[in-house]
Amino acid sequence: MQQQTKLPKVAYFCMEYGLNSRLPIYAGGLGILAGDFLKAAGDLNLPMVGIGILWRHDYTEQFIGEDGWPYDVYPNYDYDFVKDTGITIKVDVEGKEVVCKVRLVDQYGNVPLYLLDTNFPGSEFGWITNKLYGGGTHERIAQEILLGIGGIRLLRALNIDVDVFHFNEGHAVLAGIELIREKMADSLSFEDAWQMTRRQVVFTTHTPVEAGNEKHSHEQLQQMSAYNSMTYEQMSRLGGDPFNMTEAALRICTVANAVSNLHGHTARAMWRHVADTGPIISITNGVHLPTWQYPKIHRAFKSGDDLWKPHMEAKMELIDFARKHTDAELNPNALIVGFARRAAGYKRSDLIFRNTEVIDPLLKGGKMQLIFSGKAHPNDNEGKRIIQDLVMMDRKYKDSVVFLENYNMEIARLLIRGCDVWLNNPMRPLEASGTSGMKAAMNGVLNLSVVDGWVGEGPQHGISGWLLDAHHNEIDAQHQNMHDLNALYKVLINEVIPTFYDNPESWRDMMRASIDMSHFKFSATRMAREYYELMYRRVMDNQDAVTAPWMVPMRSRGEQHPYAT
Repeated sequence: MQQQTKLPKVAYFCMEYGLNSRLPIYAGGLGILAGDFLKAAGDLNLPMVGIGILWRHDYTEQFIGEDGWPYDVYPNYDYDFVKDTGITIKVDVEGKEVVCKVRLVDQYGNVPLYLLDTNFPGSEFGWITNKLYGGGTHERIAQEILLGIGGIRLLRALNIDVDVFHFNEGHAVLAGIELIREKMADSLSFEDAWQMTRRQVVFTTHTPVEAGNEKHSHEQLQQMSAYNSMTYEQMSRLGGDPFNMTEAALRICTVANAVSNLHGHTARAMWRHVADTGPIISITNGVHLPTWQYPKIHRAFKSGDDLWKPHMEAKMELIDFARKHTDAELNPNALIVGFARRAAGYKRSDLIFRNTEVIDPLLKGGKMQLIFSGKAHPNDNEGKRIIQDLVMMDRKYKDSVVFLENYNMEIARLLIRGCDVWLNNPMRPLEASGTSGMKAAMNGVLNLSVVDGWVGEGPQHGISGWLLDAHHNEIDAQHQNMHDLNALYKVLINEVIPTFYDNPESWRDMMRASIDMSHFKFSATRMAREYYELMYRRVMDNQDAVTAPWMVPMRSRGEQHPYAT
């Protein structure tokens, strides 16, 4: 008799999800990644459930004032399409009982997304689920209580059996505290409850700067009821003092992962001083092709047809959008370079403008056009200053530089399909993975990038994109800026622009090579399978799980992506 195949049932915890424009409960790349992961799991019919929060006012809608300074708007969204399950759960915040409604998004196959909500008539705790990453430490801890402790209680209330608890970033680590508390309530010691919980948990770390990983004082955690019956000694064993969310997650998990090979080296070095953690492996991020790849590009690539015609159609859609929203008259026959990121200093969105003697002739002579978009955190004045600088460049170089306000999934989709080149030049090693370049690559938009994050595993110089620093290890910021600026101008002027204008056949070959390089290797389908193969199976190895046929490592099967020709 054939043994029945069993896959682990996974509960995936994340503070934000970027699924579609109707449900703006994400801030940036972390949420888009989580949304793409759920979609891929649904495509593959994997046993998974998502846990998150229904944010009432969005992260922010951000527009540009007359002086170029961004301002924030927080509309009230109508979430009538998000189902009310009729189930409620309770958590303690500051010693008060908080009732949370359980909402449901069930658009992604057998992968439901459950969202906790305290913002309903009669609730005095609407402030908890009001704004994603809004407010101060008080609000943040309350939100993390809701996501972590509330997320576990949601699963119990719905009678959902789970084999693996996956924490995407440290925001969810209080779910581990709740799992330990449950076992201690069944008479286990703290040590035994901790070790048993470790065998159920995996963790994904994203932030590649130690100072950027969230910490809370134990006094604040106690005041907010985040201890959840734990003692100071027990909480300190897990997260140190102050309580570091990432350290605690590393100590509560069986295995953790970084989000690219390069990030794996960075993360292991960053946390090597922390004892008694799960090992950190690397699983490179991926993106959901049906969401991000232009259908006409997909069909042309699959059939072997010329890619230029569908590319120009996507380019015209971007140009028309820019004209409608900015009055800019972009030239479809001229090179368009795109740059769209969260506004943060390390991403160096203004790097290309830092030598006007070089950039002026290119922009004024019509050889190159630049399109930017991005949002800053509402409280981040430095990020807003970066955006203001880009808006000033827009006004200085009319019809050659465009800034598109209120960056969102729809604008991102237009940009990664409609530009000719995708620019990526963060300070290294501060980009854990990056996914916008993956989306561009699988649309035949050629990456022009420093080697950081996913890029170290992807584009080959002059074949499927261009690399700025293949042999450069400078760590001093000032020298890195100068080196990268010179490398950017050199490659742009000597390779990118001549190829675009003088060798269209070579450009088309590079487009095809870019899609071939990226369309499976950097897909969420590959990512989801690797999570099951490399992470979840470690948990299930302790539970006598049976391996599904496709969980045999893909390389040994020689398997192709479903879209592959």
